[in-house]
Amino acid sequence: MPNIERAIATATPSADAPPSSAVEVRTVTPASTDSPIRVAGRPASRTLADISALARQMVGHFADNVVPCGTLPGEQLHGDVTAVTQTCLRLAIKVLDGQSLPDDAQLAQLREAAAQWAREGVPLDTIIHTYHEGIRVGFDLVTSKAEETDLEDLLHAFRLTMQLLDTFTVAVSTAYVDEQRLVASQHQSASQTLISALLSGHTASVVARQTGIPVAPRYQVVTLAVAPHPDELDNRVNTKIAARRKLRRLQSGIATLFDGQALTLLSDSGGTVLIPSDDIRPVLTDELLAELSTQAEAPILATHATGATADIPALADETHELMELVRAIRRPAGLYRMQDLLIEYQITRPGPARDHLASTLDPLAGHPELLETLRVHLETGLNRKSTGRRMHIHPNTVDYRLRRIAQTTGIDLTLPEGISRAHIALLALELQEKADARR
Repeated sequence: MPNIERAIATATPSADAPPSSAVEVRTVTPASTDSPIRVAGRPASRTLADISALARQMVGHFADNVVPCGTLPGEQLHGDVTAVTQTCLRLAIKVLDGQSLPDDAQLAQLREAAAQWAREGVPLDTIIHTYHEGIRVGFDLVTSKAEETDLEDLLHAFRLTMQLLDTFTVAVSTAYVDEQRLVASQHQSASQTLISALLSGHTASVVARQTGIPVAPRYQVVTLAVAPHPDELDNRVNTKIAARRKLRRLQSGIATLFDGQALTLLSDSGGTVLIPSDDIRPVLTDELLAELSTQAEAPILATHATGATADIPALADETHELMELVRAIRRPAGLYRMQDLLIEYQITRPGPARDHLASTLDPLAGHPELLETLRVHLETGLNRKSTGRRMHIHPNTVDYRLRRIAQTTGIDLTLPEGISRAHIALLALELQEKADARR
């Protein structure tokens, strides 16, 4: 279009022109806003008039030039895509002839198609790129025979075309995202039903039929305890929003790391995760837990056990007991399994042995400062100065209290067996206190 290029160049300020203090914005309108936009002496929409033939040509162009479109099934290209292309051409003709944008009712077919493509998994970027390519091809056709005298009409046509593209993009992307949210919500509801059923011991085949989600033969059962995010402890911010944001980051991280296959039953403080266990898909490891913790922006404790789907209820009970033990003995954030805690687990099972261990500390019941000194001294690695700093007391006071502990309980922290006995007795006492609190 050499004539048009010369006209645009004439209308564009020269590089040598003196700079102005403000950008001048001119509204370009055709001679008559009641008549169709004209190009080369005839309505610009005439080049789009053969809608059926032009739609077929454009769909063929999409298949050849918009790469993902070439992978769509033939029935989809010659059915849905062709029908939508025809609708877009009709709307473009109305815009060029009447110079008014389509209303909501006229965009209904485009929204319905976008929702259907969302359900079918057609990528949104493919859809948007196809709309942009269609607009480009259509505008090229409209302007292909333009002359220098058509400049004002062309500029107005370009502005209307951009507004039409914006209208299409907003309608289509909104419908697509809304449908994706609905599908995700339905999938989340089905996942919640599935994990609840599996944890309750329902038959896997029945659960699979009810939810439409395949059930794996084996799962890694994980119990999570998620520490508060710093914002949850800050009174200056909305702590509920901070907790929900942390939960969304955690859920997103789990979905990404496990390819959307993990089933979750989570709150902002933790919960249960079922991860399919086979030789192909990833399961939770120390490294992946560290990644999750980074994404959640909070330390995470995790206990896990792996077994057949039918054993999930028993495995969940085991991981919950392990979590209770890990928290009671104040283990740092990390991933734990039964093999890591065999001794502690066995010694602290309910029964006479645990009761006897807990009773070792009975003489300290009326002296909470001695019990706290014992606990802190063990946590600081038997460092009297660190214990004093933590408790805001003099190291000599620490020594005095340790002597009283040894005299009343027989636990001598200067001996290896005394240290082991103190650890186990404290653990047994804490577990017993928790059990008593639940009664």
